[in-house]
This record gives sequence, C-alpha cells and structure tokens, in this order.
Amino acid sequence: MTLRGLDPNAFWIYLAEQPLFFLALTLAAYLVGDRIAAATGRHPVANPVLIAILLVGGMLLATGTPHQRYFEGARFIHVLLGPATVALALPVIRNRTLIRRQWRAILGALVAGAVTGIVATLALARAAGLGNATIASLAPKSVTAAIAMGISAEVGGSPPLTAVLVIATGILGAVMVTPLMNLLRIRDYAARGFAAGIAAHGIGTARALQVDERAGAHAALGMALNGLVTAILVPLLLLLFL
Repeated sequence: MTLRGLDPNAFWIYLAEQPLFFLALTLAAYLVGDRIAAATGRHPVANPVLIAILLVGGMLLATGTPHQRYFEGARFIHVLLGPATVALALPVIRNRTLIRRQWRAILGALVAGAVTGIVATLALARAAGLGNATIASLAPKSVTAAIAMGISAEVGGSPPLTAVLVIATGILGAVMVTPLMNLLRIRDYAARGFAAGIAAHGIGTARALQVDERAGAHAALGMALNGLVTAILVPLLLLLFL
C-alpha cells in the first residue's frame, strides 16, 4: 500500500493496537516538552508536564481515542510513579543537616501551609455553592495523587475528579511558584522549595529540583509531610464545612 493510498484512520487504529505505542507517545510528548522548556531557559510557563498533557490530550481528542485504551498502553509509567516518588528522598538525605537545623521553621510552615490551603479551598468552594461531593473532592488537591485519591474516597469525594484537580493544582503551582516568589522577594531557596512542595506536590517539586537542589530537597520534604498532615486534617476540617 502506498502512502498516498493509506487511510489515516486505519493507520491510527493499527498503531493504537500496538502494546507500547501509547507509552512511546507519552515519552515522546514529554521529551518535546522538555526540549521546549530548555529552549526557553526553563521558563515557568513552558512546563514540560503541561506541554506533554496538551500534546497527548490533543492527540487523543483528535483521534477519538478513549482514555481507557490510552491508559492500558501507558500503564507502565503509572507503575513507575511510586519508585519516582520514593527517589525524591535522595535530595532530602543529602540536605539532612540543613533540614535538621531548620526543623522549627519547617514545622511551623507545614502546619500553616496545610491548614491555610485546606481551609481556603473549602471556604471558596462553599461560597461558590458547590455540592458536598465536589467540596470533598477539592479538599486534598494539594497532595500527591495517590494520597489525594485515597483521602477523597474516604471522605465521600470522587477520586477521578480529585486526580484531575491534583494535576491542575500541581501544574498551576509549578508555573506560578517562581514569579510569585520573586514578586514576594523570597530569595531563600529552602523556603521557596518547601512552599512549592506543600502547595503543588510532585509537579511543584520537579520544578524546584530544576531550579536548585536545596529547593528540590525542601520541596520533596514538604510534599511528603503535607501528605501526612492533609490526611489527618481533611476529615476534621470537612466537619466544619459540610
């Protein structure tokens, strides 16, 4: 069959049936996003994850490919999420001496950040007239997806909706963290990183690691601690809003 006579729809169906096609598509989209980010000097708006989502999402919409089919092909990346999260402990270990000296400031920032993030979210959601299930889905949006979905299921939320909100929060936080910290004149990379980890979980942590190792270490620590604290606080604070 010549290329001129090739049916694009039939060709896409053939590719989509290959077991590693969507894995390759996802990796290629991220590499494109990373090249674009590098070409812009790692500008916050040129976030590789955001670019990859737009590329893959656009491809799935254009071809009418169901998410389930895509996920079956790209499942291996999902499996690697756990090891990748655990690997974030390495910069924490390398910076453990600095972290030990700052434990009081870290504890205070953790409590303030976690409580403020949850209460502000719940208050805005209630003021907007959202339903209880939606509010419960929003509450854990600032922690990593695996923890957030578990919390959402326990408090009556929708785990799939929570997953979408978590990703959106992470991308928004990664895009905003550098210009916002510059605007607030916060120069300490430890403080910048810890704030990114609390507010924007893994995606914010990845951004912090691109900027500075200290920022990445504190972001990873903030992400881990915030997951623990949020799992405790969300059920308690929801009692005040639902």
